[in-house]
Amino acid sequence: SSFVDEGDQWSVTDFNKSIQLPGDLGTRMNMAFAEVLQQHAKAVIIGSDCASLTPTIVRAAFEALDTHDFVIGPAEDGGYYLMGMNALSPWVFEDIAWSTETVLAQTLQKIVTHQKTYQLLPELSDIDYEEDWEKHGWAL
Repeated sequence: SSFVDEGDQWSVTDFNKSIQLPGDLGTRMNMAFAEVLQQHAKAVIIGSDCASLTPTIVRAAFEALDTHDFVIGPAEDGGYYLMGMNALSPWVFEDIAWSTETVLAQTLQKIVTHQKTYQLLPELSDIDYEEDWEKHGWAL
């Protein structure tokens, strides 16, 4: 996005907002982690398309980063709805086939190859298609 709405429902006193820079999904996530980890010891990114995500799961993600290098919330489609880390690790986003069913497997392989630890959260479904929404019993 090239515009940040300062007057939306997310208060600028409670939330940091910035323009998303160009690049593939991995590049954009890496830039977001780089920005946050300059000021905080750990960071979590969540997908906006996971309607089943709860505050309890988000809290568990931050707690997992006390004892693990990464935390990941696997999505049913082979990707993930949440990624967290406690140190900037650009390599985890390199050479990933984004938007495919192998994203999670590729990411976990990179973490293992770099001899880092991770914790998986409960598997949830994300909303990519109308059918994904409807399987939860929700109407559009």
